Amino acid sequence: MTFDVGAFMLQSVPFARTLDITFDRIEPGLAVARMPDRPDLRNHVGGPHAGALFTLAESASGAAMLSAFGDQLTRATPLAVGAAIRYVKLALGEVVAEARLAASREEVVARLDTGERPEFEVAVTVSTADGTPVCEVGVTWTLRPNR
Repeated sequence: MTFDVGAFMLQSVPFARTLDITFDRIEPGLAVARMPDRPDLRNHVGGPHAGALFTLAESASGAAMLSAFGDQLTRATPLAVGAAIRYVKLALGEVVAEARLAASREEVVARLDTGERPEFEVAVTVSTADGTPVCEVGVTWTLRPNR
């Protein structure tokens, strides 16, 4: 199945559209997403709210996951099953999330082939527009076999 992962994400996840998230780059196992600096998305210290940062990171992770496993959607439903976030620096201005599949696609598909419900990680770094890291996020995904 070949499709525009960024467009699919924005169509199927309305909250990502609410935050004006856009996708700069998507390729197998990788996605780069961006969120603008808007006053209504800021926290009490002037940076993007933690929830907005998390949503950006989770959206990027979903695009990275779909870019690797979109061809499996006819037989499995992707679900985020866990996440952890670590804030490392105050973000100011526009932020960019780079998400990378941390698992082997072949191993995940092989486990799905045996009827398992594989879980795998997508690692995300969120940075300011100049490349300064502001948070690190790990999202655990699963492919739940369709019955």
